[in-house]
Amino acid sequence: MTRVLRVTPGERFEISDNRQVYLAEVASSEKDRVCFTVVEPVDVPAPVVRSTLLASLTKFERFEWAIEKATELGVEQIVPIISERSEKGLEKAALKRLPRWQRIVREASEQSRRARLPELSAPVSLAAALQMRASYRFLLEEAEAPPILSMLPSACQPEDGVALLVGPEGGWTDRERAAIAAAGWTAVSLGRNILRAETAAAAGLAIIHAAWAARARLTSPG
Repeated sequence: MTRVLRVTPGERFEISDNRQVYLAEVASSEKDRVCFTVVEPVDVPAPVVRSTLLASLTKFERFEWAIEKATELGVEQIVPIISERSEKGLEKAALKRLPRWQRIVREASEQSRRARLPELSAPVSLAAALQMRASYRFLLEEAEAPPILSMLPSACQPEDGVALLVGPEGGWTDRERAAIAAAGWTAVSLGRNILRAETAAAAGLAIIHAAWAARARLTSPG
């Protein structure tokens, strides 16, 4: 703010404490410190749905693109998954990448003017991920599966929790598919085209959020 924007006292900005957004005025500006005076709270629209992306680890350049776009789309939680077809060594390397991923999440949140940062967890096993509780749990599947729109509820509420599970490059193994089905996840598809994992994650989240936004309005009182 001091080096690029060269802020001066009296200028106003919207700031967030990761809970609420405020209109604030610059009280003082120094080389490495800017002090604000809060003017008033800013109304922020409530999330249309509480979504979680559970994404299998892929090459980091593509995985980082996925978490950036998921953040822009309004995801509440991002969980990296260790799957059978995840490249060897990605799990340990991912732990070292977490600070970088947190920066990506923060920058994407600022760009999309989010009030809160999504929660980004350390990588977990598929078995642990399958135990996640949510109102609706969807598995993006390349094989035969109903279109995602046909499986979304007709009555949507903002407090609904939706979990979206996305596989690695090369897809799930038969053993993983069996475990996912046994855990009660609903398989859905995005059409006949074979998408990269990061593209599928962004497309799936966009459809879910758009559907909840539209259907919540249609089902709201008045």
